[in-house]
Amino acid sequence: MHRIARLYRSAILALVVASAAGIAGAAPERHRDLTVEVVGRGRPVLMIPGLNSAAETWRETCAALQPEVQCHLVQLPGFAGAPAARHAEFLPAMREQLVDYVRARKLDRPAIVGHSLGGMLALQVSIAAPDAVGPLVIVDSLPFFAAAMNPAATPENVRPMAEGMRAQMLAADEAAYLKGAEAASRGMTRDAARTETVKAWGRTSDRATTAQAMYELMTTDLRPQLSQVKSPTLVLGAWAAYAPMGSTKESTANIFRSQYARLDGMRLEMSEGGYHFLMWDDPTWVQANIRDFLAAHPQAK
Repeated sequence: MHRIARLYRSAILALVVASAAGIAGAAPERHRDLTVEVVGRGRPVLMIPGLNSAAETWRETCAALQPEVQCHLVQLPGFAGAPAARHAEFLPAMREQLVDYVRARKLDRPAIVGHSLGGMLALQVSIAAPDAVGPLVIVDSLPFFAAAMNPAATPENVRPMAEGMRAQMLAADEAAYLKGAEAASRGMTRDAARTETVKAWGRTSDRATTAQAMYELMTTDLRPQLSQVKSPTLVLGAWAAYAPMGSTKESTANIFRSQYARLDGMRLEMSEGGYHFLMWDDPTWVQANIRDFLAAHPQAK
């Protein structure tokens, strides 16, 4: 019976992915270091994956939102097998290129949906170009990651640890590095098959890009700049993976509320049981929240 159920779920998943592929208007295109696939013809929505992740992170979410939206599935360089791009700083370069993409494509105040690192980029884009983008949906991401572990953290006192982490990642031999990357993949999703996908993405990500991006995630604090965000913002949070360590839904929600305190009108919703990849673990909930939020904030005419 369980085997039949798994086969049934796999068949449904395949149909969803095939459906999304069938809607695609064009093959992925390069925009500077980004690769972007445009799916559908509705309201424009940039969909940005997280650290070491592929644009495929958002494939099923995009399919579920059709035909109301036009998804711009963004593949960041250096992650999940994508060609790397060398910049002194990763996040500022990606922010600038995303803003440039919106303007080059003449997108009319697109919504931005970002997961983890992609959520931080969504905030950075909105801060840099508040008049160019529409509503934000931030999926399990914080404006200052280090403060989730230590509320007293500052970019200055975190920097030595972050520099050490980056140096260790770059200096490790291949076996040790891949072992660490695999360990970091555990607990990201409830689905064993999806965990293997996350592991594969980590193995095929460029080490230097990953190390630099992690360093910047640890040392970037957007909290003082959140008052500059003019976009309506929905934050979708996960907590269940941290329950064995004593976290509760409310204690985790309080971390989100504290970090986003300067973002006026931020709406927070917490998944009941999803892990970090909420779009996979709690897909119906994520899709309904995005759909309802976009409907509540229609595109300006």
